[in-house]
Amino acid sequence: MKSFAGACAILAAVATAPAAVAADYATTKTYAATVVEPAPFYRGFSGRLPACGDSGVIGRITSAFAARERGYWGSDLALEAVGHPREIGYRSWGASFVPRRFCAAETLTTDRRPRRVFYEIIEGDGFAGIGWGVNWCVTGLDRHRAFAPGCKMVRP
Repeated sequence: MKSFAGACAILAAVATAPAAVAADYATTKTYAATVVEPAPFYRGFSGRLPACGDSGVIGRITSAFAARERGYWGSDLALEAVGHPREIGYRSWGASFVPRRFCAAETLTTDRRPRRVFYEIIEGDGFAGIGWGVNWCVTGLDRHRAFAPGCKMVRP
């Protein structure tokens, strides 16, 4: 009796199901292309970075340089004056890369030697990816050649 009830249930389900529809490959539908306007910023980056001569940027470079010299090299060398900052590139690698502003400035170290400092201001390089950060290199003082040759890796 159970098999009869099961068979009736299957038959009822099949009888009430909608009829199968065969695919019609003879006709084709055309769809209009939708034009999508580009976003005002690419991948979440706005491209708004401080200027090369911004006091916050110069302050970060001078304090980080002094801390690195004192803590790592045991030296009292510091950047005494930073002048003539100028932009040498902005988003030089294209819009699909993280926005960077490349800069150069003249500096005088406490040993009274004039040097050049190259730096890049990078969007999203602050703490936890918020804000901006700075990579910098002082010519003649890249002792481990992290940005070698001649601080080239911090330039566009």
